[in-house]
Amino acid sequence: ANHRAVMRTYPPDSILRRAQVETITGLKKSSIYNLMSVRSAYFDPSFPRPRKIGKRAVGWIASEVFAWVASRVAA
Repeated sequence: ANHRAVMRTYPPDSILRRAQVETITGLKKSSIYNLMSVRSAYFDPSFPRPRKIGKRAVGWIASEVFAWVASRVAA
């Protein structure tokens, strides 16, 4: 997938749901949660934290996800 084209679809200040984060990062649900879990061998403290947007809903700030993807491409 062309991540740059996908990133242009979302304004930097928009809130992304998990499915959108999966599309942008190319990662699946379990990988995303492993990156966020301190107990995981795959923990990455630089991976963006989701924000609570409702009682049972979270979302990621698009610009933070884009910055993380860019840091991975540069690495």
